[in-house]
Amino acid sequence: MTGRLTGKTALVTGAGAGIGRAIADRFVAEGARVVYADRDAAAAEAAAGDAGIALTVDIADESSVTAGFAELAARGTVPEVVVANAGVQLFGHDAKVADVSLETWDRTVAVNLTGTFLTVKHAVRAMLAAGGGGSVIVTGSPTGLNGEGADFAAYSSTKGGVHALVRATAMAYARDGIRANTVVPGYTETSLVRAISGDPASRAAIVARTPLGRAGTPDDVTGIMVYLASDESSYATGAVFRVDGGMTSL
Repeated sequence: MTGRLTGKTALVTGAGAGIGRAIADRFVAEGARVVYADRDAAAAEAAAGDAGIALTVDIADESSVTAGFAELAARGTVPEVVVANAGVQLFGHDAKVADVSLETWDRTVAVNLTGTFLTVKHAVRAMLAAGGGGSVIVTGSPTGLNGEGADFAAYSSTKGGVHALVRATAMAYARDGIRANTVVPGYTETSLVRAISGDPASRAAIVARTPLGRAGTPDDVTGIMVYLASDESSYATGAVFRVDGGMTSL
């Protein structure tokens, strides 16, 4: 089936590369008008090309998020679907709780938790101003659900907070027709992850404890994103959709 998002407008943060770009590209293929939002203006422009709208936004800065939504409104663009996907994992700095620095903690919280909050906050405001209705989708992590991320205390804590934020949003705005759900990818191979997440042996160990026996790809995540962005998921809200190869079932 194609054209499942025809007529919809979607905004994806962190769309300059990796999972975010795969989501945005899939939304375009399914007929949506897509805003490729990223802190890196050049990456946003390159990813959007002629198929989408590039938007430069630093999600950790509320003035930037406000300006981004205002720019879209001035163009007559109100996203009915918002994917809060942008985030950071500070490999080489994040650590067990006794060892993580305050600087690493603050930066991770600023982007992953505060940045997600600001994205969701202004997305919901825009949806309400347009009369209500819409789908908010947040990228979570197995580390927010279990002890998988014990060596990444800051990242794991922010993802736990993100999951709670989605539940609160879903309950608060259900009667306004606004749905909020979390998608939890497992270990997903992207160029960035391969570059910074450690040696091949470490990655192999992660795959070995994944029941499906392989790493995920960005395209593995896009199908559930299309479902949640579409009207097919009209009765789904406040839920966690795990696309992790079974990792969190252990």
